[in-house]
Amino acid sequence: MAEPVRVRRLTDSEGQRLQRIVRRGSTSTVHYRRALMLLASAGGNTVPVIARLVQADEDTVRDLIRRFNEIGLACLDPRWAGGRPRLLNADDEDFVIATATTRPTKLGRPFTHWSIRKLADHLRHIPGRPIRIGREALRCLLSRHGVTFQHTKAWKESTDPDRDAKLDRIEYALENRPDRTFAFDEFGPLGIRPTGGACWAEQGRADRLPATYHRTHGVTYFHGCYSVGDDTLWGVNRRRKGAGSLAALKSIRAARPDGAPIYVILDNLSAHKGAKIRSWARKNKVELCFTPTNASWANPIEAHFGPLRQFTLANSDHPNHPVQTRQLHAYLRWRNANARHPDVLAAQRRERARIRSEKGIRWGGRPLATAA
Repeated sequence: MAEPVRVRRLTDSEGQRLQRIVRRGSTSTVHYRRALMLLASAGGNTVPVIARLVQADEDTVRDLIRRFNEIGLACLDPRWAGGRPRLLNADDEDFVIATATTRPTKLGRPFTHWSIRKLADHLRHIPGRPIRIGREALRCLLSRHGVTFQHTKAWKESTDPDRDAKLDRIEYALENRPDRTFAFDEFGPLGIRPTGGACWAEQGRADRLPATYHRTHGVTYFHGCYSVGDDTLWGVNRRRKGAGSLAALKSIRAARPDGAPIYVILDNLSAHKGAKIRSWARKNKVELCFTPTNASWANPIEAHFGPLRQFTLANSDHPNHPVQTRQLHAYLRWRNANARHPDVLAAQRRERARIRSEKGIRWGGRPLATAA
């Protein structure tokens, strides 16, 4: 008569580990059941008794005991089968990725972007190379290759032939003359209308702002001035976009009344390049540092317009322009007194992230030097 199948004598470490798995449980049901079988066998239980204990087939128990006697506790780990053979080879996967990242209109489809369902249907009906793949498998395939559904972004590349020279000039002023460097730009148009935003309110009872369809107040523009060295922001409001440029520049010159040269960073608006402003700048030792064409993000003041929008326009309902202007300048006074306030810094970081969204470039938009 053949001897009954039974585990060999356990070592102390093996017995302690099996006992720990059975007593404390395990995140793996397979580990728990197999440890229970081995401990039961080590306790003198026969194979039929163990099979009834764990509700398993007797052959399964015998196979586990034999494997434990051969390889030890490594038998706790299941030997998963490889699953169904892969239906797509590497070339097929590359073809799927190339199709997913190609605009449907280029492939003769009458829509501007793929959905998972449309892409799977298109792959299934490609003449000469049909690829049958389910929607979930297709989603997993795209994810493995780093292809995700993203929002399209629009931008303009600077075509200015003096782009690098202008950026170098701005960098020189910011890094070597920060106490005499200022930034100037217009913010607006500022209309009189209820503007949605966010605020604290009782759940389900958000603040309501009235809708308006008759906007008879016109618009104004805020001509902002920013002192890089002092981290202060001020400006003037005017009805026309270029009308307050000279007045704002004069206020910048007045901020440094010692007559020493100052640098003003501004964009390429035609009103900034008029003969009147250029003549005034020469007489008052003001060096105008223009940003490159289509690169107004190089102006340091841009990051400070985000908090201005968030804290004065969002969630507002001003009755007229004088009230709006007073609120705006009241915020500027608070902001200058609390320039390092966490809310102001967080809003500035969000705005910088928005205007410098392209990766792999320096602050002014110049591509990083590639390694040789």
